[in-house]
Amino acid sequence: MTTQDNTDATIWRVFEVIASRKGGDADESYTAKLFAGGTEKIAQKLGEEAIETVIAAVEGDRAGLTAESADMIYHLLVLLADAGLTPDDVISELARREGTSGIEEKVSRKD
Repeated sequence: MTTQDNTDATIWRVFEVIASRKGGDADESYTAKLFAGGTEKIAQKLGEEAIETVIAAVEGDRAGLTAESADMIYHLLVLLADAGLTPDDVISELARREGTSGIEEKVSRKD
């Protein structure tokens, strides 16, 4: 079992590697290739991984769910880096919502 600090550190290490690949050689790095493909390509890959994650969950495939979740988180981190955001931006938003009913939170959003 990993601790929260280890999880945070792992996500940040992965994010820093991802961010360092921005503008890199697309022939040498899958991440650089994603960045070169643009936001639409990155979003498409994230969507594909999300679907694969859902399928693994519905099928009760714990190993598949773990692996696909890792793929989905990786692609989400690429999308965040592409948008100039960091994991802290997402954590701050989650913290802002903490303690608020999900229904209340959705009503408070400006669409």
